[in-house]
Amino acid sequence: MNMPRPSPDLARNPLRTHMRSRRRGLSASQRLDAAQALAEQLKQLPRLVESCKFAGYWACDGELPLNLAVASLCAHGNDYYLPVLDGPRTLIFAAWNQHIPLHTNRYGIPEPQVDSSQHIAAAELDLVLLPLLAFTRQGMRLGSGGGFYDSSFKFLQQRSGPAKPLLVGIGYAFQEVDAGHPALHRNSWDVTLDYMLTDSECIECLV
Repeated sequence: MNMPRPSPDLARNPLRTHMRSRRRGLSASQRLDAAQALAEQLKQLPRLVESCKFAGYWACDGELPLNLAVASLCAHGNDYYLPVLDGPRTLIFAAWNQHIPLHTNRYGIPEPQVDSSQHIAAAELDLVLLPLLAFTRQGMRLGSGGGFYDSSFKFLQQRSGPAKPLLVGIGYAFQEVDAGHPALHRNSWDVTLDYMLTDSECIECLV
């Protein structure tokens, strides 16, 4: 007799809570070390090209800081973008540097304060560095539960290999879970990662 699979959130929410707790428990020096290690791992990423448009995130709630990785990418002439909330579950992107003011969205996350005419769509990016709470080597990503990234990049769901933009998850090595973990079962709306960068390695995901 086949038993019904439990609601995904029964597995996901405890894992989210656990990973948030582990991230928050890191010291400032541990986060700095991880940021430096991430910048080194970034060099292993294929298809790192000059003059591309790439997006990252403003690290919050213990997320792995991107400051050194972003500085490295910008040094190669790349334009940096941050996500901006647009509608219930959609992200658009705005260019940002230290001269552009920020304001916080409804979740308290900083966004570039620019005119909407300067926003670009997800499909116009070349590379995206995505935050997460857990991941598998097969490219599954557990986010915070809002569905913004899956919704914004749903046009990549049917890709058979790396496409534009390249999706690269960013997280600490301890955020990896086994492919069989019930919280990371693939759903129809999930968009898998092309690569995963941690503070210890660059993983080519099996998409």
